[in-house]
Amino acid sequence: MAWREAAALHPPRRYRGEIYWGKPLPAFGEPQARLVLVGLAPAAHGGNRTGRLFTGDASGDFLFRALHAEGLANHSDSKHAADGLVLSGALLTAACRCAPPANRPAPCEFARCRGYLERELDLIPGRRVLVAFGALAFGECIRALAPSGPSSPRPRFAHGVRVEMGGRTLYGSYHPSQQNTFTGRLTQGMLREVLRRARREAEKIAL
Repeated sequence: MAWREAAALHPPRRYRGEIYWGKPLPAFGEPQARLVLVGLAPAAHGGNRTGRLFTGDASGDFLFRALHAEGLANHSDSKHAADGLVLSGALLTAACRCAPPANRPAPCEFARCRGYLERELDLIPGRRVLVAFGALAFGECIRALAPSGPSSPRPRFAHGVRVEMGGRTLYGSYHPSQQNTFTGRLTQGMLREVLRRARREAEKIAL
């Protein structure tokens, strides 16, 4: 929490003069959607600045380009909280709600935020489809879906992996960070394929 606020009070030169959100971030999208997209945490000068997850940074631009292509967003980019962006049939949330140092939440931060994710998943009883961006978010989804511990063996993260747990379906995707997108580890085609599979499965549940 202290680091999140410090980042907001001491922005880099390119954002000086802007008023940062600097608080925990809520989920964004349709609370009743059957498709839940789970990121890791707000970026210090992305969501922590703009007040919306995956907004105002390169990771968000990459993600929303794919969401728009798959019919899940009305715009292909996400610049600020008042840009008119709307999600259709999806809820975007995160495993950790505050921007962490080096974009890597500590175990205690995950533990403090886990209840929020669990309650969001309980907004609709029955089946939901999750897409976790990155191994850490994937692990937190497993903990939320199986609080008493998953059956052995524990599902292993991989891009495109699909597991069923706690009456829900969980897909894994590489995180749309610049570390992955600039190196080609994650391409638009790869991300869209996972989103497409998850969206189609969620649409069948909603029928």
